[in-house]
Formats: sequence, structure tokens, C-alpha cells
Amino acid sequence: MPSLTDVEQFLVTGLSLGGVYALSGVGMVVLYRATGVLNLAFGAVGAFGALIAWQLINHSGFGFWPAFLISVLVGGVVTLAYGMVFGPALAGRDPLVKATATLGLTLILLGVMDLLWPSSGGASRSLTLPTDSNTFQVGQISITYTNVIALALGLVITVVTGAFLRFTKLGTAMRAMADDREITATLGVPVRRVTAAAWFGCGVLSGIAGVLLADLVALDATSLTFLVISSLAATLIARLRSIPITFVAALVIGVISAELTPISAVSNYRDATPFVLAAIALLVLNRRRVISIGRQGV
Repeated sequence: MPSLTDVEQFLVTGLSLGGVYALSGVGMVVLYRATGVLNLAFGAVGAFGALIAWQLINHSGFGFWPAFLISVLVGGVVTLAYGMVFGPALAGRDPLVKATATLGLTLILLGVMDLLWPSSGGASRSLTLPTDSNTFQVGQISITYTNVIALALGLVITVVTGAFLRFTKLGTAMRAMADDREITATLGVPVRRVTAAAWFGCGVLSGIAGVLLADLVALDATSLTFLVISSLAATLIARLRSIPITFVAALVIGVISAELTPISAVSNYRDATPFVLAAIALLVLNRRRVISIGRQGV
């Protein structure tokens, strides 16, 4: 069993990862509520942006922050381009098609990344934030400012997005489109402009998440692509509706997954944590719904 110090240190790691999962989940929820599309390419877009940042820093002489801004912009542009080309065609399709449509973009980006940055030959890459060198101690725990930024950014994005959807005209239009796209269009809402904002915002968040995860986990295209599963699990627990629940679920997934790492008996199974938690939450929520409907019927 791990020591108390190890438990506390992995708690910090879990909260950091949870913050990134939260901002990723928020981006996915906003896009889903505005368009009905579940962006399974979120991780691939983030990985693509992170590798571009690495390329600019190590081979083009860019500083970290300019490279970071470019990678975030690339994430936004790639996602926006996909949304503008395929979004209108997906608007009238059934939910299953909308849920799997972005898998094609995922496979394309994985192929492009393998072509431009092949992983064969033992090539190793790393992307380190400047804030990694700034640390402070809380008892026996060493915390970097990157850990703080990851958690704080997840919280800020959650609060700002919730306020945006509630109090702004664009946010109100996104919520209205989630209820009924056709009626919203007949009321004079510029549907294409609203959906474009949702696609671009989701892409920007994917670029931010990609760079943070490349620092916290590893700069590997496949690993970063499939880390979207943790964010997806958080959104499913929130039923793709509640942004605050998405944030809490993301933190829980990040912490539990991190705390299982030093426990040798179960560490090999920690990747299943998002699936298990999502399954338990959905079973509990569905059971409550069945009980509630049964009582109403009585």
C-alpha cells in the first residue's frame, strides 16, 4: 500500500488531471447542447495542437507562449472547419450518427500525426510548461504552478461557461437550439453563426487541454487522443446537460484514477476507472428515474 505522502502527492496529480478533464468535458457538453454532435475527436485535435506546439518550440525557434497560442488556434480552426463542412449535414441525422460522426476526424488526425511525427524508432518527445519550474510545498507535498493552473482553469472555464450560457444572447441561442433547432431558426436566430461559435469554442478548449495533458501525462498522439475517454465519462455522468456535474465528475475520475496508480494490485486496471464510474452513475440515475416514473404511475 502507498504511504500517506504518496496518497497526497497523487491527490494533487488527480486534481490537476480532473481540472483538464473538466474543461474538456465542458467543451463537449456545450457543443452537444448546441449541435447534438458528440465530439469524439476532442482528444485527437488536442494532440495535434500539442505536437504543433512541440514542433514550433524545438524546430522553429518559437517561445512557449506563442507556440501555445498557435496550437490553441489550430485546434479551433480544425474543429470549426469540420463543423462548417459536415455540421449542416449532421443536423438532421439521428443521434447515433451524430455520436459517431467525429470518429472519422479522429482517424484522419491520427494518420496525419503518425505521418508527420512518427513514433517508431524510439523517438521521444516532451512538452514542458514554464510553470513546471515554479513549485511550492504544502507539508510534504511538492506542487507546481502547472498543477494549480490545470485545476483553476477547469474551475474558471466551468463557471464562465455556465454564466455565458445563462446570461448572454449567444448562450441563450445555444440553449434554445438544444431544445428545438428548427423553431429557433424560425425565430430569427442565426443558426450557422451560433453553431460556428460552438465548434470553434470546443476546438479552442481541445487545444488548451492537449497542451496541458502533454505536460501532465505524456506527449504521445495515441495516449492524448484516448484520454478523451475520461472527459467523455464525466459528460455521460452529467447526461450531457449539467456543466457543474461535469466538473465534479471529472475531478472524481481524475482523483480516483491517480490514487489507483501506486497500488500495484489494481494499477493495471486504472484505465477502466472512467467506464466503471460512468456505468455506476448511469445505473443509479436510471434506477431513480424508473422509481420516480413508477410512483407517478401509481
